[in-house]
Amino acid sequence: TTGDLLAGMWVLISGLGAVPRRLIWDNESGIGRRNSYAAGVSAFAGVLATRIVQVKAYDPESKGIVERANGYLETSFLPGRSFSSPEDFNTQLTAWLELANTRVVRRIGARPIDLVAADRAAMLALPPVEPITGFRARVRLPRDYYVRVASNDYSVHPQAIGRFVDITADLTTVRISLDGRTVGAHARCWGTGQTLTDPAHVQEARVLREAFQNPHRPAQEPDGTLRDLGDYDRAFGVVLDATPVLS
Repeated sequence: TTGDLLAGMWVLISGLGAVPRRLIWDNESGIGRRNSYAAGVSAFAGVLATRIVQVKAYDPESKGIVERANGYLETSFLPGRSFSSPEDFNTQLTAWLELANTRVVRRIGARPIDLVAADRAAMLALPPVEPITGFRARVRLPRDYYVRVASNDYSVHPQAIGRFVDITADLTTVRISLDGRTVGAHARCWGTGQTLTDPAHVQEARVLREAFQNPHRPAQEPDGTLRDLGDYDRAFGVVLDATPVLS
């Protein structure tokens, strides 16, 4: 989604510690096409005080430096590696870059690590507040007590059924809240068509379903016996006259 693209971009920019004066992007729907931006992109660029440049379609030469970097990763980093998750990929890539950036690159005649400071000095400062990124939505929770984020379904506490809940998702977590109270939290899934369920939500749904199907069943004690009504009389100090009334 657009929010995820912006979130990933912000992670990289904040990690660099400075904002490039221009951000070069392909002409694709995640950011926008034909000089029109997707929802949230203009606000993101405004907070960073930078400019997003959309290159022409099918014109890789317009961002050759990016294509060369991607080609370098495909031939020098990816071969022979396996990854268990997106987090594992990023961890391995970070460790590899620390070594790769200390090597002399023939095209520039220097080590990339020695040029980062000069590049950062020519960039803009980070904004005083973080831009809004990630996925945000407000929906009425359906009877199946699941919400959908990027083609995956996440369970929510069934007590929120029929009420409006707020969904926020970043690159690692999906959180659902009701009136400021968390009613669902899951690790973000990067697969497609997956269903993530909290066992506590299933158990609570079972309890609510039984109560709905048996509305007149008296409450029982955990051991299965009925509580003596006299217990309530004694608890509240109620004394009933046991003298029979003759008619």
